[in-house]
Amino acid sequence: MDIISKNRWVAPMLSVLLVCIVGVNVVQATGKWNEASDSRQMTELASSVQNNGSTSSEGDRRMMVDGTSLSAEPSVHSANWTVSLPAKDWLTAAQEEQELNKAKAKQKAKAAAAAKAKNEAALKLAKIEKAKAAAALTTPPQKLYFTRTKLLTQEESKLATWSYSVSDKELLLLQKIVMAEAEGEPYEGKVAVANVVLNRLRSANFPDSIYKVIYQKSQFSPVANGRLKRMVPNEDSVKAVNAALNGQKEVADDTYYFLSLTLADDLTVAHSKKKVKTIGHHTFYK
Repeated sequence: MDIISKNRWVAPMLSVLLVCIVGVNVVQATGKWNEASDSRQMTELASSVQNNGSTSSEGDRRMMVDGTSLSAEPSVHSANWTVSLPAKDWLTAAQEEQELNKAKAKQKAKAAAAAKAKNEAALKLAKIEKAKAAAALTTPPQKLYFTRTKLLTQEESKLATWSYSVSDKELLLLQKIVMAEAEGEPYEGKVAVANVVLNRLRSANFPDSIYKVIYQKSQFSPVANGRLKRMVPNEDSVKAVNAALNGQKEVADDTYYFLSLTLADDLTVAHSKKKVKTIGHHTFYK
């Protein structure tokens, strides 16, 4: 008992010593863990700085228009760029470009519409002129104009050396002789027959009126056999005469003869005159 009484302080002392030893170990372990954690955080921070260094540097160097530095925080950057004047200027430029493109498109559409209207007007004028020309060919002139060598058109009347007035009776007579001579011939052949009559009217070697040219002795077989009187001109014959009177020529101005080589009884013309051309069954000579 005395021994125990004398050594009763040993147990508490040992307990305190044990607690100190455990505490030192715990502190050392905690310090190492903190050092490892700090080292890992520093490594990640260094990597982040390396990867974003240029961005952060550029962000730090960016300035607002009023001279205030932009914050390094991304949220602050976004807010500053949203309200900065350069962003507003860029938006204004884009709007101006859009308006300019709209104006160009409108001007282009206007030019296209003007060109279309001009083309339509030109086509309309061409149709009118064509209609006038067609009407001129279907309307016989009341007066013919000649030079010494040719029949002139109505537009060439100022060049004429003499003129000839066509009566209604002579117009009908000319239509009948064309019908009688070229009833089964092509339209061009009908015009050519009318050309021959008018060429003779112009020439000093033939009579000086349409009536006398047609009724000259032994010149046109329908006159001799009486067929001319029975003729009623058809539409093609009327058109062909009108065209010839208005200056259309299927044979030259010095063509004075024609005949059908298969039907003619007298081939003197074919043997004595120079051939000009053949239209249908008729051969024309000068």
